[in-house]
This record gives sequence, structure tokens and C-alpha cells, in this order.
Amino acid sequence: MIEAVILDWAGTTVDFGSMAPVEAFRESFAQYGIEVTNEEIRKPMGMLKIDHIRTMLNMPRIYDAFCEVYGRAFEEADVQAIYASFHGHLMQAISAHTKVKPYVLDAVKELRDMGVRIGSTTGYTDEMMTVVVEAAKRQGYAPDFWISPDGVGGSGRPKPYMIFANMQVLGIDHVHKVMKIGDTLSDIAEGKHAGVYTVGVLEGSSLVGVSETEYKELSDEKRCALLETAREAYFAHGADAVIMNFKELPTLVKHLSK
Repeated sequence: MIEAVILDWAGTTVDFGSMAPVEAFRESFAQYGIEVTNEEIRKPMGMLKIDHIRTMLNMPRIYDAFCEVYGRAFEEADVQAIYASFHGHLMQAISAHTKVKPYVLDAVKELRDMGVRIGSTTGYTDEMMTVVVEAAKRQGYAPDFWISPDGVGGSGRPKPYMIFANMQVLGIDHVHKVMKIGDTLSDIAEGKHAGVYTVGVLEGSSLVGVSETEYKELSDEKRCALLETAREAYFAHGADAVIMNFKELPTLVKHLSK
């Protein structure tokens, strides 16, 4: 019986394609003299953002590019400097990328009508989430609980502690009563580490990696190829199920709760 559904934010419930952090990562690395690709940016997506930056700097190509520009390996001071730049760029980008994704409001209402509680986790900090939460609330989306890595001592994804915090606040006494939904491989790892039923969402996900406008303009062949690649990646990393969008979510919860 599913008693709580824990949702990610950017790329899952808001910000189709998770565009805000992509723009901010690109700008912050460029400011430091290093050009990064969308693929490099999106690979660690879902992690605490400063950990995301460390992960990117350790990627062989980016590591070599840094050494070429600065004549040395990166240090923690460089991580902090890039993060400071990223934080500024993201706070500017977030306000333009807080639109609630299609079908989310209807799905959440239906789940609540079924008695399911709505929790959430994120890779954003509390400060970043203040903007997102208020914008989503104005559009009619407000989970029963949200927490960032700040609320668990910085131990963000793929660690499971934000999920456990949701369970404690929402009053859920067993991981088998919980479903986690997200749009990145870090979301999948978070759910699996917590031992909950873990679901990847396809449309508007960081894993598919295109904006809503770009998604609509794709040819059927290209769209199907991107969706299938993302689907395979979710399952390869342990997802229990994959949904196309939130229209399919209530049916999945009902099926598991029989």
C-alpha cells in the first residue's frame, strides 16, 4: 500500500527539461574559462550542487581542460569559486524556470483524494528552494513537506536521508509504503538506497534533456529515440518503473496499492 509519494522538483514537477541549473552550470564554468557540454552538465544532475561541480571537475576532459587553462590541478578553492558563480547564475535563472509541468496538479489532487501524502526532495539548497516553492505554490502545487540537503547536514543524493526525513514528518512507518519519483539517475540512486519503490519520469526530464519547446519540435523518430534511451538508463540504474508523465502516476499507485 503506497501511503506517500516523494517527488523531485526541477525536471520532475517544475522546470520542464531542468533548464535552470543547466544554464547556470554552463555560465559558471565559462566564467572560469572552461567550456562544458550539456552531456557533461547533465550526467551528475540531481546531486547537491557543490558535489555536482566537484564531480564535473573530476571528469577526465574537464579535469584536463582545467589543467591546461591554469597549469595545475583544481583545488577546493576552485570548487568554491565556481560554486559561488553558479549560485549567482542559478538564482537569476530559477525565476524564469519555475513553471509546473503538465499533469502534475491533476495527479497530485487525485493522489490526495486517495489518501496519499505528498513529499519532496531536491538537489537545490534552502535558499534556492525558497524561490521555487513560492512560485509553485502560486500555480497550485504545494507538497505536504519539502526538504533540501541543508536539512540533512548536506548529505544529499544519492544518500537516502532526505527520503527518511520525509517519512518521519509524514508519519510513514515502512519504506515499502513509499514511492520516490525523479528525473535523474541520482534520483533513482536516492530511492534505491532508501529501499523505496523508485520511478523515473520521461517527459520533461533532465535525462531526456530538452526544453518544452524543443521537445514539441522534435520529429517522432528523434523523440522516441531520446525517450527510449532515457527509459533504458533508468532501468539500468535500478528503477522499479518508468512513467511517460504524471498522467500515468495515479494508475501506477493504484496498481501497487491493490
